[in-house]
Amino acid sequence: MNSEYKALSPETLGVRLGALDVMKQAVGASPESWSVREVGDGNLNLVFIVEGEAGSVIVKQALPYVRLVGDSWPLPLKRAFFEYHALTRQEARDPGSVPEVLYFNEDQALIIMERLQPHIILRQQTMQGLKVEGLAQRLGLFAARTAFRGSDLSMAAPDKKADTALFAGNVELCDITEALVFTDPYFDAEMNRHTTPQLDAVVAQLRADQALKVEVQHMKRAFTSRGETMCHGDLHAGSIMVTGNEARVIDPEFAFYGPFGFDIGMLIGNYLMAYHAMPAHIADEAACKDYQNWLLSVIEETWSVYCAEFLRLWRTERTGILYPKSLYEDQGHEFASEAAAQQLLGEIFRDLVGFAGIEMHRRILGLAHVAELDTIEDEDLRAKCEAKCLELGQLLVMNRNRLTGMDAVIATARQTECGGKT
Repeated sequence: MNSEYKALSPETLGVRLGALDVMKQAVGASPESWSVREVGDGNLNLVFIVEGEAGSVIVKQALPYVRLVGDSWPLPLKRAFFEYHALTRQEARDPGSVPEVLYFNEDQALIIMERLQPHIILRQQTMQGLKVEGLAQRLGLFAARTAFRGSDLSMAAPDKKADTALFAGNVELCDITEALVFTDPYFDAEMNRHTTPQLDAVVAQLRADQALKVEVQHMKRAFTSRGETMCHGDLHAGSIMVTGNEARVIDPEFAFYGPFGFDIGMLIGNYLMAYHAMPAHIADEAACKDYQNWLLSVIEETWSVYCAEFLRLWRTERTGILYPKSLYEDQGHEFASEAAAQQLLGEIFRDLVGFAGIEMHRRILGLAHVAELDTIEDEDLRAKCEAKCLELGQLLVMNRNRLTGMDAVIATARQTECGGKT
């Protein structure tokens, strides 16, 4: 391949990638017989499914701008470099949790990876009211394993510092998060949008809440300054692919070193938005309530699995520079070690609650929304569901240090339930 970057198209992909051994082996030796479809529905990249007599793969290529906005918002192609390095680390830290990477070309910002089939995006499954067996188990393990094994609890100090330095280069995508998640939703930023006029009064009240803005900026400070572990950076229902009984994580191009609670907090925030949106997607009241209860059970079990796995790793893989066993177990101080682990999990919980609330705000007030809410055609009903999400998000951010456990988060969600049309 030529080293000069050039965006792929369905017409040019076979010509440009046909000579690659990995494509011959995975798809077929005759590019002219390949079927190429562009399927990307995200904000930043080109994504192709390439099929042939030998099989199929996904080809993903970064674009030099934000696709959602256009070339008026340029972005560096190096984000593909960070996605590649994040995928390889996630696979090492939680084998089988992400697609297998088959090939990477930095000049072309190109990754060829395993095609997940018959998987579909979790968000599509959720909007149809379809349950995924084992979802909480799979994602709880992923979040705990990648968090623990990517931190100073487990990694050798030189490796952790080198990793932190490498991902510190993902400046532009962190800039997007810092602006679109933590800042823009809380004032009248240019690219913001919300359901108007129905939400205008609610939005004005939220943006006038000075105490809320203080707390959000405390969380932003945690995001920018606490490089505890390698985070996926954008873990939501659109970056998870599922079958009826399996889940895999995709699209870690926003990867950075940040707080332990960031990924799991963003994920839970997305589940809570789906919870509030369900009355608009499932007409039957009993079926809707059943699915909402399932979503809440997924939230509770995800955190339970996370804690159990984090504690298991604490006891068996704590080989980094933090909380060394020489200070605890080697001196017979197992109780102190367990107490330290529980205190750390408490800190992670408080962080994840805050990040979940902020995620709910930014998906309703900022640039990038979620389909569970945006596709509700009845604007009055959509605004009603969104208002409940905003209320819940505000309660989570403001009360994150007082909520005693995930059961308290779930109780708060139930108190703010949308309830459908009135």
